[in-house]
Amino acid sequence: MPKTLIVIGGGAAGFFCAVNAARMGRGLKVIVLEKSSKPLSKVKVSGGGRCNVTHACADIDEMAKSYPRGQHFVKKTFHQFSAIDTIEWFKERGVMLKTEEDGRMFPVTDSSQTIVDGFFSEANKYGVELLLNCEVHKVEKSGNIFHVAISGSRLLASDFLCIATGGYPKPSMFGWMIKLGHHIIEPAPSLFTFNLPNNPVTKLMGVSVQDVHIKIVGSKTSGRGPVLITHWGLSGPAVLRSSAWGAKELASRNYEFGITLNWLPGYNEHTMKEEFRELRNQHGPQKIIKKNQFGLPQRLWQYFLQQSGITENMRWADLPAKPQNMLIQNLLGQHVEVKGKTVFKEEFVTAGGIELSEIDANTMQSKVVPNLFFAGEVMDVDGITGGFNFQHAWTSGFIAAKSIVSAAW
Repeated sequence: MPKTLIVIGGGAAGFFCAVNAARMGRGLKVIVLEKSSKPLSKVKVSGGGRCNVTHACADIDEMAKSYPRGQHFVKKTFHQFSAIDTIEWFKERGVMLKTEEDGRMFPVTDSSQTIVDGFFSEANKYGVELLLNCEVHKVEKSGNIFHVAISGSRLLASDFLCIATGGYPKPSMFGWMIKLGHHIIEPAPSLFTFNLPNNPVTKLMGVSVQDVHIKIVGSKTSGRGPVLITHWGLSGPAVLRSSAWGAKELASRNYEFGITLNWLPGYNEHTMKEEFRELRNQHGPQKIIKKNQFGLPQRLWQYFLQQSGITENMRWADLPAKPQNMLIQNLLGQHVEVKGKTVFKEEFVTAGGIELSEIDANTMQSKVVPNLFFAGEVMDVDGITGGFNFQHAWTSGFIAAKSIVSAAW
């Protein structure tokens, strides 16, 4: 009798596990259960429809630093299947990837459909069975066999089970996994933007600055990088990184907290005062509003001048100490109050999930239930934006597949 693997979840991790297990384990029957009618939906919409497949980083220790939760876990797993292996895997299947300046990697076609089509082609090639609109209601194990109750009162049986459901926002949704004997770390959203209701800065929507330092008040959490001002608040990589690193803490504060923004992190108060002295000496007759030495967008510069009490006609030579100090404060330590969050486009990620101490990083097998495996975001692993979450999906899916095939023969 051929052995059977059921993969619960038709997303990135589930599909990667399924196609690799079917390829490596000829004769292994592989079934993917997807609760929706749209498998690989997150792959399809990620990266604005381009799919940020992975991150160009060959150094495993360096790569692991981009995971707020699960750093030590992925350090072990990446030795088995790294970003370099991901690039090679897709290349072998005719999907070439390209690297952007910030290290993000996309298919050269700039279309996520290339990745989706590649997975479906692989699934067809190796006979992976895909069942859509199949929600799992219950999983029980009797002897060495898993019994999976799905939509339509159907019952499926398998020798191996890989759970790749993605992240769940509520603990109650992990119910059937908990009944199998596993524990979860309480889930919390990660990768979200900051809402600034009624803050005048939101009138500058569309303005972006490439290098801003964000510090969450009363916390060690900070982020640095591009910031985008939106009609609801602040977005961009620096904000998303801060939200990822502070995910649990910000949830405990009910998403109400203060932040300070250094819009010119190359300066401190002393060097900024020196810069102002130079501007007064060299450009004294010029209007401050017209002489923006710092490369900030003009609309933002005008906003800071208004906030600091500097009028349109004021010249550098006439700049009084009080508004000067206020301008320096606004540029290097602007304080704003965040009230609420917004999910960033398709980059929804959940921190929390199955406790990592209950999973063998070398095999992805449960330490609680033999022949039960995990892949992807269902585990308490999450990365910042930039291709890191997909890399964890490919890595864990591949290791699970390899381990299942090894155990099946």
